[in-house]
Amino acid sequence: MLYKKIIPLSLVTAAVLTAGEVELPKISVESTVVTEVSQNAQLSADLAQALSSSVPSIDMSRRSGIANDIYIRGQKRDNISVDVDGTKVCGACINRMDPPISHIVTNQIEEVEVIEGPYDVENFGTLSGGLKITTKKPTEEFKGEVNFGLGSWGYKKIGASFSGGNDTVRALLSFSHETSDQYKDGDGNTLAGQIDKAILEGTAPVATAYQAKYHDIEAYTKKSIMTKVFVKTLEDQELRLSYTGNRSDNVLYANSKMDAAYDDSNIYSIEYNIDNIANNYKNINIQYYYSDVDHPMDTKFRLSGATTYQTNHLKTSMQGIKLKNSFDLDSYKLLVGLDGSRRTWEGQSYGTNATTGVEGAHSISLTHTETENRAVFAKVQKTAGDFDVEVGARYDNTEITPDNVTKRTRDFDAFSANILTTYNLNEENKIFLGFGQASRVPDSRELYLNSPAAGNGNLEQTTNKEIDLGYELNNNLLHFKVKTFYSMLDDYIYYTKTGNTFNNIDATVYGAELSASIYATDTIVVDMGVSYKVGEKDNVAAGVDKDLADIAPLRGNIALNYEYMSNSVATLEVQASDKWSDYDADNGEQELGSWAVVNMKVKHAVNKKFDLSVGINNLFDKTYAASNTYADLILLTAGADTMLLNEPGRYVYTNLTFKF
Repeated sequence: MLYKKIIPLSLVTAAVLTAGEVELPKISVESTVVTEVSQNAQLSADLAQALSSSVPSIDMSRRSGIANDIYIRGQKRDNISVDVDGTKVCGACINRMDPPISHIVTNQIEEVEVIEGPYDVENFGTLSGGLKITTKKPTEEFKGEVNFGLGSWGYKKIGASFSGGNDTVRALLSFSHETSDQYKDGDGNTLAGQIDKAILEGTAPVATAYQAKYHDIEAYTKKSIMTKVFVKTLEDQELRLSYTGNRSDNVLYANSKMDAAYDDSNIYSIEYNIDNIANNYKNINIQYYYSDVDHPMDTKFRLSGATTYQTNHLKTSMQGIKLKNSFDLDSYKLLVGLDGSRRTWEGQSYGTNATTGVEGAHSISLTHTETENRAVFAKVQKTAGDFDVEVGARYDNTEITPDNVTKRTRDFDAFSANILTTYNLNEENKIFLGFGQASRVPDSRELYLNSPAAGNGNLEQTTNKEIDLGYELNNNLLHFKVKTFYSMLDDYIYYTKTGNTFNNIDATVYGAELSASIYATDTIVVDMGVSYKVGEKDNVAAGVDKDLADIAPLRGNIALNYEYMSNSVATLEVQASDKWSDYDADNGEQELGSWAVVNMKVKHAVNKKFDLSVGINNLFDKTYAASNTYADLILLTAGADTMLLNEPGRYVYTNLTFKF
């Protein structure tokens, strides 16, 4: 068993290495850090929306009014990892109705580190990027915050956080409750109305429309709670306990065939931390975590479900243990660790009589599968004169076992490594260069899905070999950073409509990202960000579309911020996108028009304890779609056409925050 192997190895490593947990300085090439997430993300609890509007390398995949997904440099799903306070969270839905980041809400978050590229050896499966989410920690001083939000389309939110304790015990409690009616696009169509329009245009089947009695129901209800207790057991030693629970009900997914009846998740973590063990041994940290997601999606609200509605009930769990040891050896900082995890994933389909509620026969939609991973990793950092160098490596062994003797068990070994170098030209200017390689294994859906498509049990793991180069300038007048990357994907796991399954292909993704803050005066700051990328399939046959899916076109934003008094800011922002003209037509994508939207916001500090925010997004009520229709998502289609889901139209909101 996995933990019979991992725990003895952990104890041996702890005894031999005598190392610890040191916060290594971040090198610019590998990440972007977004701070004060809970203070700034006031539109909703949706982390995807908050990140896509603040990090150039991130685009949002619009799935609904909530629980949206992200791309990092055109990569999503298992190609990017999500780490929440050291725990790994997975979604259960095969159609990405519950991506990992949907199980953490914005008011719980302190900061998010966005890894751009294969530069994270601590986490399993960081192929092309990832997120390291840090949630709020309990404090000794008693603190509290209560937040109220109101917005267009009946949006209502209440959230609160309380923290306090003493030198021995600290505790935190955070919760939120959020509901919304269906948003309207710039043409005034609700989610249900967008389906009605698609039916008239011939891009959605009639049976996928909402029944009259459900046509105007709420778009979602989302509740979340997070609690933490940190106990000082001995000097420089601490036991850390945490739990996060999410409950989402009746979430509408207009351009999908099904809606989420509910989406329930639980995240548990037990962590023990020891600091200052010896002169060179700064810390040892061991953590066990467990998470589970229960997610049934069904056609209950649709015309097709008026008599008998269909359900696909997915469940997943993830448990893991991680040991991290850090050394501070003269001019070297060293991190060494062990990592092990086991994920289960399964699904069943069945019909239910809409009148009696009696369920029919169940069939397996996703074969029950266990994915076990065992890994060792190390990272060392060194500063020599004007050079900063970081080198990381990781070895993974992964076994994937389906609960079906007719399906093939898979075993994978992978070695990941990277080197990051920064040359400090002077105090204000630096250039950086990174080389990295990482792999990720196919998941259960890609290997063993039974319906509505078939998995491919012969898939190989994907390997990314990447080069990153950049320049950063930081002084009192300007912060400017430009990053370029070139990514070579071997055996890239890619869904193709021909055969209706996943296949391995070779592909290349390259591009650039620019971000800048111009401090024009003591009260005026101009922020901007731009991203551009190209994705291509390698060695394609004649007549096959060479464009890679999910590669958004040139996009950017510019914001004018005016601080008119202490902690009070007025912001005028323009977000824009070029036409999506390079797309994978062979696999369901389509051309999207260019767009530009204007957003306005005022955050006014009434006093030190009370903030009032008022904003308008999409001021001119623009009708546009930002997410394309790649066929790896099961979307509404009629004939050769696929339904687009438009973004929200003009949205007016206000937010009140009380601190004490």
